[in-house]
Amino acid sequence: MNITAQMVKELRDKTGAGMMDAKKALVEVDGDMEKAMEILRQKGIASADKKMGRIAAEGLVGSYVDDKVGAMVEVNCETDFVAKNEEFKELTNCLAQAVAESNPADVDAFVNSTCPKCGKTIADVIKEKIASIGEKITFRRFVRYEGAVATYIHNGKIGVLLNTDKKDEELMNDICLHIASNAPEFVSREEIPQSVIDEETRIEMGKEDIQSKPENIRAKIVEGRVNKLMASRVLLEQPFVKNPDVTIQQLIEGKMTIKSFTRFVLGEGLEKRQDNFAEEVMNQVKG
Repeated sequence: MNITAQMVKELRDKTGAGMMDAKKALVEVDGDMEKAMEILRQKGIASADKKMGRIAAEGLVGSYVDDKVGAMVEVNCETDFVAKNEEFKELTNCLAQAVAESNPADVDAFVNSTCPKCGKTIADVIKEKIASIGEKITFRRFVRYEGAVATYIHNGKIGVLLNTDKKDEELMNDICLHIASNAPEFVSREEIPQSVIDEETRIEMGKEDIQSKPENIRAKIVEGRVNKLMASRVLLEQPFVKNPDVTIQQLIEGKMTIKSFTRFVLGEGLEKRQDNFAEEVMNQVKG
């Protein structure tokens, strides 16, 4: 069968495969589009598996929110260049929506679940993008809230998902912005584990300036320091970023209750790539 340029283009559009790979697949199956797609998918999965040993600490934080539910995800790739790719952005947004709609138990359950949009498994969706984009892609983590939810994503690098008891878009957006900027760890003082307070107390008590103080006042000084430190880590006690004269507690008084929040920072805790772009190109040339 004569394999036309239009057939090759159609297969490339459907799979994201290269021109030669698309043409070879069509020749192999005598022009059968569905079989050619299957071949490319199999090859894509094989090539994707080879890429899984690479470091992927770049990527995007993305979110999806509707009237009843919201989700935020972190999806990683190898380079910032790919993270800016529209195809990768679309994938991130799609995965955030899929988390919101499917309510998975954990990352493994989600990756092995079916995508509500296309009917494929999430794992296969990711592997097909690996084949198309050419880099390792991993779905790292997610958070999902039901009810009144708001989100703020800063340049794809910092993300916030906020859950409150009442919907007030302007106020919720301000709080999301504040969380992104000030990085609180807890909603209220009651959420702080005693172990955290004990550890900070131990650290403060061991500082040289405290050891030079009279023993009978050391505990009181340390208590004050730890109290101040804990206040800086609690959302409700932080000065509002847009108006430091009021705390977040004062800002929301009588308007809403903050139930929970999550703040993602892209790549936090992940090993970073050490090679530069020139080395990356040479690595690709060497095969």
